[in-house]
Amino acid sequence: MSARSVDVRLVKAGRTKIRYPAEVVSDDGTLLTVRAPWAADGVRDFGFVRFEPGDVFTEHYWRDRWYAVKEVRTGEGALKGWYCDITRPASVRGSEVVVEDLDLDLWVPADGGEVLRLDEDEFAASGLEERDPVAAAAALQALDALEALAREGRLPGAGQETGQR
Repeated sequence: MSARSVDVRLVKAGRTKIRYPAEVVSDDGTLLTVRAPWAADGVRDFGFVRFEPGDVFTEHYWRDRWYAVKEVRTGEGALKGWYCDITRPASVRGSEVVVEDLDLDLWVPADGGEVLRLDEDEFAASGLEERDPVAAAAALQALDALEALAREGRLPGAGQETGQR
């Protein structure tokens, strides 16, 4: 497969949160993997990890799963960890990948430290459980499943540098 570019568009609450170009690494019709540099302006310090210019994200989007997994590396190639978004299944239309963020996130550090469930308060405040209880249930189930995969060292790329968790 020759390298091709796509635009990744992350949607939250019906609005585009961010859009950025990425190079397709692979696409088997169910799982699309792309690679892109850190797309936001400047540094984003979460306290447990810093995303900064030069970082490279290898992003895994499934058309049939309610999450996306983003492997984060420094520009020099050192693995920082995995930032996982709970999303509706990805939609790929031509050269655009659209992913709807459902607020819940998971951080898995490369050093085998504590797996962190993030933004559960934002999810509760989003009103999704009232507006779309089926989607809310799928999101919560996806978070649990993703956390189990993370703890087993079964995220894409896991186990290559740090061994099984």
